Amino acid sequence: MPPRRTFGRRWWGRAWVEALEQRAELDPNRLPRGRTYARKGVVDQLAISAGEITAWVRGSRPDPYRVAIRMREFSASEWDKLLDVAGRRLGHAAALLDGELPEELAVGSREAGADLLPGPGDLRPRCSCPDRANPCKHVAAVYYLVADEVDADPFVLFTLRGRGRDEVLAQLRESRSTGAARPARAPEVGLTPKKAYARRIAPLPPLPAIPGEPGPPAVLDLDPPARSGLTSAGLAALAADAASLALDLLYTRDAVADLTFAEDLARRAARPGADVFGLAAAAEVAPSELIVSAQAWREAGRSGLAALREVWSPGSGPLAVARAELAELPGEVRVWRNRVTAGPVQLRYGRDSRWYRFVRVAGQWWPDGPPAGQPVDLAYPAESRLTDAE
Repeated sequence: MPPRRTFGRRWWGRAWVEALEQRAELDPNRLPRGRTYARKGVVDQLAISAGEITAWVRGSRPDPYRVAIRMREFSASEWDKLLDVAGRRLGHAAALLDGELPEELAVGSREAGADLLPGPGDLRPRCSCPDRANPCKHVAAVYYLVADEVDADPFVLFTLRGRGRDEVLAQLRESRSTGAARPARAPEVGLTPKKAYARRIAPLPPLPAIPGEPGPPAVLDLDPPARSGLTSAGLAALAADAASLALDLLYTRDAVADLTFAEDLARRAARPGADVFGLAAAAEVAPSELIVSAQAWREAGRSGLAALREVWSPGSGPLAVARAELAELPGEVRVWRNRVTAGPVQLRYGRDSRWYRFVRVAGQWWPDGPPAGQPVDLAYPAESRLTDAE
């Protein structure tokens, strides 16, 4: 079983999650359901602008829920405090440009009264669902996925406080040019060329271990030219996808090197935070079709997508076993080609000799968990992944 999805790989992403759970005074009984929802990959079109987070969250209803979260923007005096802390060291701006948030900067700004992370009353959410709780599980899911955005670009925290990356860097440059304190020059250290050439050559270090997940793409210093048709966000999405595919190739060699267009589309849509609706529009496919394909890919990759789409005749032997297992469920058991159906449950036999469970939700068959070698392992799962959909 793969490890449970966590939120916040770097310390500043984890700090966002800890602030939500400990300092922002959100209902602790509602946040766990949001974590579970975020892990299901039902959040689409997550966007962050000055002081606002927006997203669409899918439930069992035909239309996704609209989530909009306002975060309190800093006042002018709070920005002065933050920029003063950030300007004390030249390395702070350099670290931010490299996609890192110095812990000293975050701690210092909080002590100065300009905390980048959310505190009590800073977050004001709205959701189009009927649940009036604050937060509802759809809002809570978005909260957790923002940790991925903070991981990839710490400037997200500045944007949520009201000022974007370019504006903050310009103000830091201006403060330094007008006489801000500069740190003393560090003494030069290192080897002279003579000493360096005299050293014995050390053996090559061992190759590093394959990482558990792809790293975030580098933050561009400048946006692409306006007339190029490219955007920083679009290039970052392509780079992140390329890194994800490269990691898959490291683990599985050629298993993902010859994907068809449909398989690669499902793979990209299955990635956390993917713009499923934008991908569907670009590929000219129905969003509902791509959403189900992405779910199948999450469960079992290309074999899960094959189970979703392929209809074939495996022979009567495997189907007889599945039919016997589903006989205890309510409703008539029906067998057609590689599919055995009883009420809202359907088991599909794949060409890889594994069984795939599907459940019927809102008139559509949804993949419901990873495959198994025997139908008995799928007929009565302990908990369906889709029973909590709303």
